[in-house]
Amino acid sequence: MARHFSDVMLGSIELFCLAAELESFTLAANEAGLTPAAVSRAIARLEERLQVQLFVRSTRKIRLTEAGRSYFNHCRQALTQINDAERELGGAQAEPSGRVRISVPTTLGHYLVLPALADFRARHPRVQIEVQVSNRNVDFTQEDFDFSIRARAPADSGLVAQRLIDAELVVVASAEYVRQRGAPGTTTELNEHECIQFLLPSTGLVVPWRFRAEGKELEIATKGSVTYSDDFLGGATLARHGAGLLQTYRFIVEEDIKRGTMVELLQEFGGCSRPFSLIYPGSRYMPLRVRLLMDFLKERIAKGANL
Repeated sequence: MARHFSDVMLGSIELFCLAAELESFTLAANEAGLTPAAVSRAIARLEERLQVQLFVRSTRKIRLTEAGRSYFNHCRQALTQINDAERELGGAQAEPSGRVRISVPTTLGHYLVLPALADFRARHPRVQIEVQVSNRNVDFTQEDFDFSIRARAPADSGLVAQRLIDAELVVVASAEYVRQRGAPGTTTELNEHECIQFLLPSTGLVVPWRFRAEGKELEIATKGSVTYSDDFLGGATLARHGAGLLQTYRFIVEEDIKRGTMVELLQEFGGCSRPFSLIYPGSRYMPLRVRLLMDFLKERIAKGANL
């Protein structure tokens, strides 16, 4: 096999990745025990070899260009594979290390993912976890995420969606609301109540409520004076304070129901759910630490969502 990289060039690639992660030549130099000038020369060698600009430089900060981001993703993946191979041969795979960067929605994030991470870290103390709690879809080609959790399947055919849970939907209202306004006995009686409305950010349309009757699923348009969007958790806060009826995920209001501060309604029409999936690039190498976190969350969330 012909040799394509000299030792100097391989070292330059490592310094490039370090500078990209830290967003600073100076910090990368400190981490590597070199001078900032040495790091700058290493980056210049790569740019000359590739004939592209990898960083946009300013007096305070550096940031990757579009070409630099693409090159960084490939280089980081290659270096990770080399490191994992060395650990496997050295018998160190039992103790994975490194960073895992994930993006999770506010719903699963606050109620199921974030509460579980301390236990994962106790099992794997050398793994660092960076979590973005957000409802927006991430771009795996431009953003440095290992995987995300989302309620909607990705349109990108290059992404894999692995079913995580089917989150049960329930209708609830505060105990005070029920005392004042009563409880609907059928789905038709929802027209007599304030139903808190969720606007889907991608369309601006109100999301219909879902029920099961006589073995079939139904979608029913409800009406209400209060709407919310972006953060699905906003509806639970509104309902807890008496704003009206709400259809939401059981895991969000389970404790409220147990305490009696919220009342579950229309139970005979329940049984519908919405799926959440683990999403990740199908073509990308997956380090052991990422696989371990995904397997851990699959087990933990399946338990937490079905308590």
